[in-house]
Amino acid sequence: MAGDACIVMTTVMSAEQARELARAVIEVRLAACAQTLPISSCYRWDGKIVEDGEQMILFKTLADQYSALEAFLLERHPYEVPEIVRLPVDGVSGKYRDWLAGEVG
Repeated sequence: MAGDACIVMTTVMSAEQARELARAVIEVRLAACAQTLPISSCYRWDGKIVEDGEQMILFKTLADQYSALEAFLLERHPYEVPEIVRLPVDGVSGKYRDWLAGEVG
């Protein structure tokens, strides 16, 4: 459903980049909340296996905001090929869903 809650995930290289991107998204009301977490990533890039520390950002938003959020992230993301993944939420408390809906859009 268009009004359903979802989580949109991306990664960046530094805590500063994560804070800046998270704040920018919240300021334009494309998400109600953003959480940043340090992670370790292992991936293939340019034919090589790379291991890096990154920052994951989890944006709490509504599914009908995904396209706008994706476009916003693509314009500002520091990576050449950013990971932008929408994860559906199977269940959410009513009060949290109401708060989310009031803060997004």
